Amino acid sequence: MTNEIEIKKKNMYIFLIIVLLVGGGAYFVFANGSSNSNPPNTNNPTPTNGDVQNVVLSFKNYNYYPQEVRVKANQPVRISLDKSVSGCLRSFTIKEFGVARNLPTPSDYVEFTPTKTGRFRFACSMGMGTGTLIVE
Repeated sequence: MTNEIEIKKKNMYIFLIIVLLVGGGAYFVFANGSSNSNPPNTNNPTPTNGDVQNVVLSFKNYNYYPQEVRVKANQPVRISLDKSVSGCLRSFTIKEFGVARNLPTPSDYVEFTPTKTGRFRFACSMGMGTGTLIVE
């Protein structure tokens, strides 16, 4: 009788783990919108206020889009996330420039001035969504 109860408990735990995994995966897929959307290409930032370089990132193929963004060194950069970005990808970081900010709406942004040239990784706080900032 005791073995039968232990087997039932074990089966219940396995079932719960499967439900959590499937539910979490479904949330990630459906909460982040369609991966077939074609957001505008913002690979070449355009000035908005004087010399501020404006970059709008989108969500495509389960990641940030565009994957590479080019900006000029020693000029302010303003990065925002459009409405297609959701979940943990709204927590945006660029470690080399001390950027770490949650951007809950498309009107929120992070602004910084890159002072060195090179290739720098940007990512969500969990490191799941990534891209490259190329500072020239």
